[in-house]
Amino acid sequence: MRLNDLLPSSRAALGIVAACAVALTACSSPEPAASPEPTASVSSSTAESSAAPATGESSAEALPTSSIEPAADLSAITVTDADVPEVTVPAPWGIATTQAKVLRESSGSQVVGEEANVVVNYVGVNGRTGEVFDSSFAKGAPAPLSLGHVVPGFRTGLAGQKVGSRVLIGMTGADGYAQGSPQVGIEAGDSLVFVVDIISASFTEAMGEEVTPAEGLPSVTITDGKPEVTVPEGLAADTLQVQPLIKGPGAAVTAESVVTVKYRAWAAKSGKSVGDGWSPQSKPLAELIEGWRTGLIDQTAGSRVLLVVPAAQAYPNGLPEKGLEAGEGVVYVIDILDVQTATQ
Repeated sequence: MRLNDLLPSSRAALGIVAACAVALTACSSPEPAASPEPTASVSSSTAESSAAPATGESSAEALPTSSIEPAADLSAITVTDADVPEVTVPAPWGIATTQAKVLRESSGSQVVGEEANVVVNYVGVNGRTGEVFDSSFAKGAPAPLSLGHVVPGFRTGLAGQKVGSRVLIGMTGADGYAQGSPQVGIEAGDSLVFVVDIISASFTEAMGEEVTPAEGLPSVTITDGKPEVTVPEGLAADTLQVQPLIKGPGAAVTAESVVTVKYRAWAAKSGKSVGDGWSPQSKPLAELIEGWRTGLIDQTAGSRVLLVVPAAQAYPNGLPEKGLEAGEGVVYVIDILDVQTATQ
């Protein structure tokens, strides 16, 4: 089950016809959205910086500038502890292997995933020249980036770090702009230095304060990292019921949000599994079924939410191929991993 199947039925039919024409969808699986293979990040709606972290692909064939003896570590680089860091690199400088050093560690517990969407402030310095070639600090606004679409050294340096930390990254030419980036003075093989403040990141799973659910709702347990649901006999599924199970600390969902989620679904009468989307998927909330459009408003990133959705707000005609009867509601458990606006 994919988010593309969570489209309203009239729109889903059109989406399925178009998608089947190009063989991109599981045409038999109507679920929360219109394409069965949404990306794991919202890179299509993420305004990535035009500077070094976000563009260009590396090549393992690139080597550090031949005239520079590469350093073994980052010890020669100095960074001030100011809100806007000043970075001093003893140019010409290069590094033998891409590595990171935490300059200011966050006290929080959220860790950046390898494919996370992040919002960061950063300054980038060319090791060969010692000159700043890009800075979100100078631009006056943090940069939203997808770690699935940045140069390898940036991803290596940030993955596994705590949100809220300041990190120093030194990357080889191969892990930065292997072929160079003349518009900002980067030559092929130049090692790069970044100081990055990690402001926020998408979640890999629900994280936050546990919430005690109301009586009479389906019970949720976690088995092998996935939610399982026991539907009580006679569950009333004629009205939308929204029950946060974990209250996350992130941004709140609005009608204009693009949400990244993992979810599973069960028939409200039989308790039979009717959908398994337990991998990150992204869609504008406005494109999903009414039960999601209504039930997820004001829920926050990092949350786990139980929805009991009546048939009228999900699939009035059922999903016979999934075992969902006409007029039968759907129970969802949803982890909200990221919330962005459509313009990000």
